[in-house]
Amino acid sequence: MNDSNIILNVNGIEVIYNHVILVLKGVSLQVPERGIVALLGGNGAGKTTTLRAISNLLQGERGEVTKGSIELRGERIENLSPADLVNRGVVQVMEGRHCFAHLTIEENLMTGSYTRTDKGEIAANLEKVYNYFPRLKTRRTSQAAYTSGGEQQMCAIGRALMSNPNMVLLDEPSMGLAPQIVEEVFNIVKDLNEKEKVTFLIAEQNTNMALKYADYGYIMESGRVVMDGAAEYLRTNEDVKEFYLGVGGGERKSFKDVKSYKRRKRWLA
Repeated sequence: MNDSNIILNVNGIEVIYNHVILVLKGVSLQVPERGIVALLGGNGAGKTTTLRAISNLLQGERGEVTKGSIELRGERIENLSPADLVNRGVVQVMEGRHCFAHLTIEENLMTGSYTRTDKGEIAANLEKVYNYFPRLKTRRTSQAAYTSGGEQQMCAIGRALMSNPNMVLLDEPSMGLAPQIVEEVFNIVKDLNEKEKVTFLIAEQNTNMALKYADYGYIMESGRVVMDGAAEYLRTNEDVKEFYLGVGGGERKSFKDVKSYKRRKRWLA
């Protein structure tokens, strides 16, 4: 990865909850500007905590970064508020979508523009969101509670785009969605990356789908990064195919099956 275009640099961070529970254990990663980076691993690996450390949403869960540093364009950001980070172009789409159920789709989208003041720009951005998510325009007057999971995921991403971000932290976008809708969401992410130059850091359990669209990936286990590399390399790596893509030894295996396997020693270093 070319260091000259790195927008986000996470350097050996540790995260502790409630002053006693060590969740992240020296996590380091880099995200290049205008790239798509996947943060991979099973449930409990530390992916969501890593995103919340970057966006500084840990405090609401009594978590804190106790070691290491997080830099955005060379500036330390661990002590900035989430609102400050939004003003600097970094916004997180939470796991589980978290749309406001009683608000319409359009009202949900408009909540994402609270940091902006130019009404003309806000209106233009709303139309841009509808251009990428035409289904939302059709459902613009529907309450979010009465829309599908896929539409709510699109709404959550669209709401984040209303702040006109440079970087989106996207947490488990495939969760609870049908494969066809997951593909549609990831295609839109790719379009936003290529056409709008939005940088994405995506935490995702669906390793196969994430590596299909990402440029680079980091695999996490038990609060550590155990492997990283270009997406194409990870897709073809025998360890990744066995432990995370469900393919190994000539037989297809589920992630649940392989979790009990003894990891190769270099993975535990």
